[in-house]
Amino acid sequence: MKDWAGTGRAYADSYAALCVGTAGFVLDELGEARGRSLLDVGSGTGSLSAAFAGAGWNVTGCEPEPTMREIAVQEHAGIPVVDGALPQLPFQDGVFDAVVANFVLNHVAEPRRAARELSRVSADVVVATVWTNSPTWLWREVCDRAGLSPSAGERLPPEQDFERTVDGFARMLDGAGWRGTRVSEITWTWSAGVEALWVSAEGGVGGAGQFYRALDESDRAAFRAAFDAVCSERTVDGRVPLEHSAAMAIRSRR
Repeated sequence: MKDWAGTGRAYADSYAALCVGTAGFVLDELGEARGRSLLDVGSGTGSLSAAFAGAGWNVTGCEPEPTMREIAVQEHAGIPVVDGALPQLPFQDGVFDAVVANFVLNHVAEPRRAARELSRVSADVVVATVWTNSPTWLWREVCDRAGLSPSAGERLPPEQDFERTVDGFARMLDGAGWRGTRVSEITWTWSAGVEALWVSAEGGVGGAGQFYRALDESDRAAFRAAFDAVCSERTVDGRVPLEHSAAMAIRSRR
């Protein structure tokens, strides 16, 4: 799976703004907060946790990467962040009213086991998202322009993997015991700054960042030139509007 070690600052300055784009959709599904407890699993640098806290939830973050936790504590003081990772969370059964895993189940080695663990620590509702149209498409375009072969990325074994579609996500969760789950597709546009996009690549964030870091000096130069050309063509009013979509699953005990 992807190596997120040391990427906290780069992630905070780039993809954190993209991933928090699900906040409004998730909050609509969670209903009124009324001070109830919420666990944000894979909370990263804390942007989504902060959105939930701002809506009235009593939020705890859970994040295994220390550079992510460090920034979350610095930038979102008052929201506790625990060191923990799927598939074994350091919490008792049903201790949180709500549990959210935003773009987490697409990164774990055992997605069904991880989904069961999310359900275990929730007393009421669980919401999880996975990419159906991720940032990968932009970087493939950059690679094509640069004449580079994009990395195929690490795949799960067939018995663990699942189709990254609404139906595929639903089938995987059904296999994990999430009966009666509602799964739908959400779409939003991230108006990204060019510098933020480049920070993600240069900072080693995600598959594109790891691909870029593995290139030699000549190929890095070609990659950067292609990136500049693609962004120049896509820029509108100084920013690059990029449409993304995700499958969002909601399991409620109500």
